[in-house]
Amino acid sequence: MRPDTPAENVDHTAEAARLERTAGLYPEDAEALLLRAAAHLELSGARPAASTLYDRLLSSAGPLENPHLVRALKASNLWEYGHEAEARAIIDGIRAAAPRDPAPWVIVAEALESHDELEAAQETFTEGAALLLTDVPEPPYATHPLLYGRHRVRRMLGAQHDDWDTLADTLHISQSSPSSGVSLDELHDPKRVWSLGSNNPAELEAEISRLRAELGAYREALSRPFPVAILHWPAAELAELLEAYPTLAEEYPSHEAHLSTIEASLRELASSGTPNLGIVTGTVPSYEAFAASEGVSPGDASLLPQYATTLAARGRAVAWPPQRGAACWCSSGQGYGECHGAE
Repeated sequence: MRPDTPAENVDHTAEAARLERTAGLYPEDAEALLLRAAAHLELSGARPAASTLYDRLLSSAGPLENPHLVRALKASNLWEYGHEAEARAIIDGIRAAAPRDPAPWVIVAEALESHDELEAAQETFTEGAALLLTDVPEPPYATHPLLYGRHRVRRMLGAQHDDWDTLADTLHISQSSPSSGVSLDELHDPKRVWSLGSNNPAELEAEISRLRAELGAYREALSRPFPVAILHWPAAELAELLEAYPTLAEEYPSHEAHLSTIEASLRELASSGTPNLGIVTGTVPSYEAFAASEGVSPGDASLLPQYATTLAARGRAVAWPPQRGAACWCSSGQGYGECHGAE
């Protein structure tokens, strides 16, 4: 279950504890699992406990895959419960270090933005974009939140469009559902409320609340460190899985149907506006180990989505759709455009 699930639908404290236990079973994946646990602790309101997990990662003996991401998340969390000076010091350190990963840039810029430091947020988004997008023919998917965040802050500051703002608009249009009808300019316009043409305070307040919820959900989705992932079984693994656990045949009537379902599900999620989509590839041994750690039979189909989410949390997800000209995710050897990406 994703950490952004509303509190009434998940026990964030229990989920954080489960992820910490899983990190003990899979020390090679401890960084991703503990980051996810910290996210649940933040959502439960246990921000000091989340900071303790970030500190645990930063003080670990082995090297981290993304120490700047951990520091950025720590800074954002600290500021939320009153440690502004320490948060600012960490943010300054991240900007000085100039990480090549867009996620730390987005997180610290959004932390500044959420505390009305709009000029500093714009500078931070711009520094990250300049570092990662200069002389790049096509912005990688992971850098899109940098452009969207920069556009949003500049719109609130009333800045005139520049080339990167135009690029952000273009990317947003290309990824939006044709029926959505909401441009990036409109989505990010803080004065959009006045389009109601009403002086009724109740109507204005309702529109402001709606916009805040919409923008908050949009920012959170763009800055999610982990994608919404669909589980993919290669043909040999699926055959082994069904031979060992025949009850799963209802989920997977054939390998061809399995592949078609993956592509159809991802396209449906994309058309509904869900960002950060990915595919994780399962193996029978790792699935059985995961089932054992959960105390559940591998033949229980309800375990499959949880397995996919855990693989994604360990950084096993591959972004969907593949970059232009890349091979198809199904490992057919064909290009995506000639395989599952064909209309």
